[in-house]
Order: sequence, then structure tokens, then C-alpha cells
Amino acid sequence: MESSLRERRLPSRQRYHGVLNANHRAFLRSIGLTDVELTRALGCIVVAWSEAGPCNFHTLELVRHVRAGMESADVTGLAVPTIVVNDNISMGTEGMRYSLVSRELIADTIEAQVSAHAFDGFVGIGGCDKTQPGIMMAMVRLNMPSVYIYGGSAEPGFLGDRKLTIEDIYESMGSYIKGKITEDELYEIERRAHPTVGACAGLFTANTMASISEALGIALLGSSTPVATSARRAQYCYLSGQTLGKLIENGIKARDIVTYDALYNATVLLVASAGSTNGILHLLAIAHEAGVDFTLQDIDEISNRVPYIVSMKPAGDHVMADLDAVGGVPVVLKKLLDRGYLRGEALTVTGKTLSQSLKEYRYAKVSHEHIVRDPSRPFKPTGGIRILWGNLAPEGAVLKVAATGLARFEGRARVFNDEDSAFEAVKRNEVSDGDVVVIRYVGPRGAPGMPEMLRVTSAIVGAGLGSSVAMVTDGRFSGATRGMMVGHVSPEAAVGGPIAALHDGDRVLIDSVAGKLNVLIEDSELRRRLESWKPMAPRVKAGLLAKYAALVQSASKGAVTSPGPL
Repeated sequence: MESSLRERRLPSRQRYHGVLNANHRAFLRSIGLTDVELTRALGCIVVAWSEAGPCNFHTLELVRHVRAGMESADVTGLAVPTIVVNDNISMGTEGMRYSLVSRELIADTIEAQVSAHAFDGFVGIGGCDKTQPGIMMAMVRLNMPSVYIYGGSAEPGFLGDRKLTIEDIYESMGSYIKGKITEDELYEIERRAHPTVGACAGLFTANTMASISEALGIALLGSSTPVATSARRAQYCYLSGQTLGKLIENGIKARDIVTYDALYNATVLLVASAGSTNGILHLLAIAHEAGVDFTLQDIDEISNRVPYIVSMKPAGDHVMADLDAVGGVPVVLKKLLDRGYLRGEALTVTGKTLSQSLKEYRYAKVSHEHIVRDPSRPFKPTGGIRILWGNLAPEGAVLKVAATGLARFEGRARVFNDEDSAFEAVKRNEVSDGDVVVIRYVGPRGAPGMPEMLRVTSAIVGAGLGSSVAMVTDGRFSGATRGMMVGHVSPEAAVGGPIAALHDGDRVLIDSVAGKLNVLIEDSELRRRLESWKPMAPRVKAGLLAKYAALVQSASKGAVTSPGPL
């Protein structure tokens, strides 16, 4: 291997081998590397770690397991950090504007560190919502041997026999505002909802992206569902490090794996499991970084033909630990593959195809119909997420249909230009049956940062209005959102999208069957309003958010800031 052409082309060989690289080796010797370690391939362990919340609190401890796996494959492993913005702690505050922005920062910091230090490949350890797509974007941007491993979800909480997740906190806050529960009852839910380290327990954004990593082929099958506290989490970390060594040896790079077919498979899993709508935003961004022509139209076509078969919170009743107990994501993928919904020839990090990997996987021999159904007996015949189009969303909008019992909603617009105003209106009982709450100027550029609206959506559901009030926004939703909630409306209001022309009282139609989002006014009236529209002054004029607003593209393109793949 030492004399092979591939070996000589490894970045670490160019940086650390040879007499004239003595200065570079000296710095690695100073941290304790030996002659033997300096002759090996050099692997990076990128760890998204932070004590500011439970999702990534424990990930630093996983590094040693990944490193041990690398060493077993004759790779020297060094760890580097990347940042975390915890979505739940920032939810409903100015801090949430930094959530989506952090996805770009994570990809950028990985690019900078891995490229600057001449690593030959990396294993990325993620946890909270944006750490995962940020790592995946870096994998395909850098296009080197790389493996993704999830830090794991929290165990569910319990209040008596009631299973709790963080979703229950938000909806209980809405119930408290309406006087439906006491402060003491809210406190008990607060104490019990998230009892361990790890990301949110339901199929919210973190677990959605972890599941997607298996369907993309960039993570080992079965690796996304063991909870953060499970010993199997450490075992998968070891195997991921070992797998990186095989990828380096065989010259398999991220873009060999993340192809159109892989993105297709990931979308099939997303809509079949009714995962977070953020998954759409992130898949578009990953496709952009990989240089793959994969669009919102592709996602729409997949959603129209793939059934919804997985009952997970918030759309269903179960959490990640429950799915793990019946065999994890491979059970879902196998059912979809057997019924012809997946492209089984897509390559995975094992060097084998998805079909081969699923055939060899050892499945738990337990009943799973309560969580995962066969596609011939779905919960719904089409995907749990739909793309909507119409005069309010010429470039598309997103609705999680699995999280609402409504297929169609027509109501009067209640228009707000920020999240706080809408939340205060719900608190003051100013939102009533038949309203469509419109929150605009909160898109990628307008907010800036496209914050999630979980505080408002949970207040609506908690107030008992979940089946009688809808929402439309150019912002995002948490994976925990329930109800007739339409997000990612594009173009956004800040660039003069039609949502900027809505008036209080306008009739808005949301039709998930027809895939339509329209304001029921004459086209000439809509044009007249848009012609007289004037942009709002930027909310932020300096600093990181201003830089982001200047660079960010439409949510319909994944809200990326990169002009193109490297």
C-alpha cells in the first residue's frame, strides 16, 4: 500500500512525508505522535460538541471510540471541533436566527480545518439539528473518504404511563396560557420530558437527519437509532472509524456515495416516515454541495408516489428508542426496497450497494407493525410531506400532511410581520377558528436566518386550535410541529414574494391533495399589490446575520450560501 499511486496522492503524504516536511512533522510530534503514527494515513474526527444543551453534551466522549476504530484500520486519528447552536434553547428567541446560519458555519469550519491540516478523510459526529446536515454538506463539498455517525437521541420521558418528548413541553405551555393546566402540572412535564443526554426523542429534525444518513449511504446501517446512553452507540463509533480506513484504502469518496440515487433514497425515507420538513431544506443543500441536480420538483414527485408507513412522533405515537427496539431504520428501508421504492444499486460507505447491505443486515425478530407498516398497508397512501405550489408559492412551500388530520383548509388571513406579534396574538385570544396565521419576513434573508416557529405552532395546538387554525410562513418549522402548518414559502417576503402582498382578511386556500397554496384574489389584484410593494429595511446591518442575509439563496434551493460546489 505504501508504494501505491493512491497512497502517494493522499493529502497527508504531501504534507507530512519527506525531508522537507520536517517542520510539519515536528508539530505533530509535539502532541505525542510517534514515527509509526506519522507513517499511517491521517484521519480526522470532527466532533460537534457543546455543553450548551443535551444533544451534543456527550459527543466528545465518543471520539475515543472512533479513534480506536481508525487505529484498528491503520489510520492515525486526530479530533477537531465544530460549533453547535442548540435549537430548543434558542427557540422563540433572537437566538433562533443563528440556527440555520450555524449549518453553513459548521460546513465552513470543517472545510477549513480538514483542508488546512491535510487530512486524508474524516468521521463526523453530529447531534443537534444543524450539526448533522452541516457535517454532511462538508463531506460532499470536500469529496474525500468520510463517514457520518450520530451521537444518538435521548431516552423518552414518562409522566405516569404517558410517554413524553420535548414536544409536550411546548404544547403544555400553550395549554397553560389557556388555563387548561396548572403551573405545577407544567413543571412536572418540564422535569420529566427530556431525562437524558442526546437529541430530542421523537422523529424531529435531529432524528430525521440521522435516519437520512443511513438512506444516503454515508452512515452504517442501524447506527442512527440506538439512544445516546446505549453501549451500542460506542460500538457504532468504533465501526465508523474502522470503516473510514477501508474507504481511504479503496479510494471511495463522498460524491461516489451521495449521487442522485442516494438523494432519491433519502427522500423516499423522509416522506415514508413523515420526518421533519427541515429534511427537505437540508437535502437540497447537500445536493447543491455535491453538484447533483436534485430539486424541489424531484421531492414533490417522490412524495406523490411513496406511502407514509412509519408512526413516529409528532405524526404518530413512537420515539427513536421504539424504532430501535424493532430493528431501526433498516427495517423501514428493507420494506421500501422490497416494494420497489428505493434504488438499491446506490453505493454505501461499506463499499457495497444499499441492496447488498440490507440483504446482509441482521434484523430483530420482533413484531413491528405498530411502528412500521408494509407499504401495501400504509398509514396514508402518499408521503407524509407534500410540496405545495400556487400563487402564494410559485417556487414551492412545504407541509407535513402526516401531522394533521386535515387535507384542505380555507380561511381568513391574519397577517404578522414577525413571530413575536403572532405569539402575542395567540396569547391574547386574538386568533380564532377559521384563521390562517401568516408570519412573513422571517425567511432566510428576511429574518435573517429563517427561524423555526415552534413556539407559535405549539401555542396554537396547545390552545385547542390545531384543527381549526392554519399557519403559512416563509420561515421554518421544528420537526416537532403538528397541525396544518405550511412553511418555506418561496419566494420569501423580503425579496417581494407574493406572501408580502397578503392583507388581513384575504381568503387563503391550503389543499394538500391538489398540492396547492393560493390566495383567493384576482391575478390582476395580486399583481397590483406586488407592483406597489416596497422592501422593509434590513433587520440586521452588521455582523454574521448581515453577512448571511447578503449571501443566502431561496429556501427552494436549500437556503445555501455557497455559490456552487467546490
